[in-house]
Amino acid sequence: MLSHNPPPFHAEHMGSLLRPSKLLDQRTKFARGEIDRTELTEAEDEAIKNALGLQERVGLKFATDGEFRRRSYHSFFYRQLGEISIDTVGGEDAKGGEPGRRAAQPVARINSPGPCALHFRGGDGAVLAHAYTDLDEFWDDIVEAFRHELDALGAAGCRYVQIDETAFAKFGDAEVRQWLHARGDDWSALIDKYITVTNRVLKNAPSDMAIGMHLCRGNRGGQWPSEGSYDEVADRLFNALNIQFYFLEYDTPRAGTFAPLRLVPRHKTVVLGVVSTKTPTVESKAYMMKRVESATRYIDPSNLAVSPQCGFASVDTGNPISPVVQEQKLKLIVELAHDIWGDA
Repeated sequence: MLSHNPPPFHAEHMGSLLRPSKLLDQRTKFARGEIDRTELTEAEDEAIKNALGLQERVGLKFATDGEFRRRSYHSFFYRQLGEISIDTVGGEDAKGGEPGRRAAQPVARINSPGPCALHFRGGDGAVLAHAYTDLDEFWDDIVEAFRHELDALGAAGCRYVQIDETAFAKFGDAEVRQWLHARGDDWSALIDKYITVTNRVLKNAPSDMAIGMHLCRGNRGGQWPSEGSYDEVADRLFNALNIQFYFLEYDTPRAGTFAPLRLVPRHKTVVLGVVSTKTPTVESKAYMMKRVESATRYIDPSNLAVSPQCGFASVDTGNPISPVVQEQKLKLIVELAHDIWGDA
């Protein structure tokens, strides 16, 4: 059944799913020139249809295409920005794609990389090395590109967008802060800059579009390049950033305690990423219930939802788990939502 409530839903996931081996084989053949774009698209379509079936089967109220037309969560979008080459699939990369037309169609969600990730990777030096002589011009172009993306998604009928931002959560890592300082960045000022830029992107977004932000510490192949709590960014993240809801990673003690959630305003929602996509062990539902209960010491249950901490395949090679375990973890999320809130 279609949900009459706006996103986020009580049971969520981060978008990417394990690529079927058949699709990976076809993509390899395409890169070698052994099949054409039409044959690859047919393989993608078939895989996406099965991914939609998976999401419906476990009881989710929304659906993504599993990011099956992308090599990584950011590959298509970054390629459209110009002479940037980051993990794009060989040949003509395809768009994220719509989850498809169905009689009982779930809410379609599209994932987009965050507007500050490019700057975070290289800082001012990388921006000014070749293409730009003025930082303000760079940021203006970033804002324009992301605004255009939201407008285009809205025009296509998309009403649910998740922004995957890899910068904000990493500010909680002392080693990351030292790295930023070494390259000449004031990490605290950088937080303010990124919030300002993101708010500029969001300012003219379609008014009926639900937009959430996933704060990622890294997930490639099940790895974690950073750690640290949300304490350093929580107040500004929850109160200065004009985002409607947050997908926060809370799958291990590396994320810190739930205490920063006390700063979340009443009109915002937090999706707790308590189930891990990094390990093949399926978590105990009873323990996950206790984790959510611990969070309610700081935030009202009506402002919470649950999900895995990140995607199952931030890049096309995926995380070290099986499709069976992936489905079990998605089912666990839905069961948790039903047990806590009465629906997913």
